[in-house]
Amino acid sequence: MNAQTFQTATEHHRAGRLGQAEPLYRQVLAQEPNHADALNQLGYLLYQTGRYQEALHLIGRAIDGDPSIAEYHNNLGLALAALDLTDRAIAAYRQAAALNPDLPEIHNNLGNTLEAVGQLDQAVAAFRHALALRNDLAEVWDNLSRVLKNQGHFDEAMAVAKEAVRLRPDLASAHFNLGLLHLLMGDLQQGWAEYEWRWKFLETCVPRPLFDQTLWDGGDLAGRRILIHAEGGFGDTLHFVRFVPLVVQRGGRVIFGCPKELLRLLQGLGGIEQLVPSGQAVPEFDVQCPAASLPRALNITWANLPAHVPYLRADTVKVESWRRRLLVGEGRLKIGLVWAGRPDFANDQNRSMPLSRLAPLGGVPGTWFCSLQKGAAGQQALAGPPGLELTDWTGELDDFADSAALIANLDLVVTVDTAVAHLAGALAKPVWVLLPFVPDWRWMLQREDSPWYPTMRLFRQRRPDDWDAVIDRVVEALRGLTSQRE
Repeated sequence: MNAQTFQTATEHHRAGRLGQAEPLYRQVLAQEPNHADALNQLGYLLYQTGRYQEALHLIGRAIDGDPSIAEYHNNLGLALAALDLTDRAIAAYRQAAALNPDLPEIHNNLGNTLEAVGQLDQAVAAFRHALALRNDLAEVWDNLSRVLKNQGHFDEAMAVAKEAVRLRPDLASAHFNLGLLHLLMGDLQQGWAEYEWRWKFLETCVPRPLFDQTLWDGGDLAGRRILIHAEGGFGDTLHFVRFVPLVVQRGGRVIFGCPKELLRLLQGLGGIEQLVPSGQAVPEFDVQCPAASLPRALNITWANLPAHVPYLRADTVKVESWRRRLLVGEGRLKIGLVWAGRPDFANDQNRSMPLSRLAPLGGVPGTWFCSLQKGAAGQQALAGPPGLELTDWTGELDDFADSAALIANLDLVVTVDTAVAHLAGALAKPVWVLLPFVPDWRWMLQREDSPWYPTMRLFRQRRPDDWDAVIDRVVEALRGLTSQRE
């Protein structure tokens, strides 16, 4: 009877009926507490439903009962990786591979965890091993493409991503990755199309707002009301809001939904009929469009890209208030600094740095620095690195309108790839952006300027994590600026 119950449980499990499988597994274990297969299967089910600690306990008991089964160690690795116990997860996968080297899923899981700890060469080797065992696994091609991209092998990453899409045309992550590669390499038309897959790929963590109204396709709006809703981070909103006037030109009456931190700043943008804080009820509207879908709807190419700046402006009263306070830096080059983005951003470890890395900037004569850094990283300004004298007024910056007024009084902003880079660029303020080896798609490759922001200059890592060489070039450029002012 117990064997039949276990078989029925596994049938439900394979069919995705987890709610029906779980009580049957538990029924088996109530009668046979050391049933290794049931322990493993229930543990895997719990992993699938996010109960990682309990999954780890059950799968560990399965291994205690029979340590010779590769699948048990593979599932143990999954639970350990989900708990960020990556060293133990890698060891579990390697043990699984030693027991059965012919299971491609083991090498794929190993590759994912090696990637998570930054061992990209070994991750590539693991994915290639999986594909050597079975070359029709679209998910593995997709994983390999992502790591190749992060290594800077963009052409190969593109070819591999296309293979993933060929094998599985509905694989959203592969389409999304392909979209990022197209945009990074400057192919806007293909990039916008593939970028639309972001909703299916990110739906578990960034759910698409649900509206009954039609998604705008770029056609004549003829006075209809369109809801444009922000997505992503603050920088994405500041970047894509440039397209609002083009929507107005097509007859749209624009309602714009955005985070409250941007409301006062965006009040000065022409064409927005009504601003609505994110999460609040919106008024009646006819059609809708996510902000990052505007370029596709508008068929944006390099030929018609709206790159005129400024398209955002600071409040004149606040600008004057800050002007009087910044007299303290009079006669020197007044520079705002940002060294870190929001830590919950997926790639933050590559784009952010500690303030101490910027210390050499303080050695450039004729400079005065103030912090524009918000968030936990801003606390580093309280005890800045030796040699970098830094004024910190960020406690008075309640939102982006306040930041804009301060930035309007600076000569230059030096920042990592954060929302402040977009803010300064949109205000037409000279801004130098420090980029990681593999940058965000909008900065593309190799070039030192940005077609998005005419006042922007890009300083790129030439090797992964080599911020020192980037800072050296910034120091040299600062010396050139200050010498011109003498």
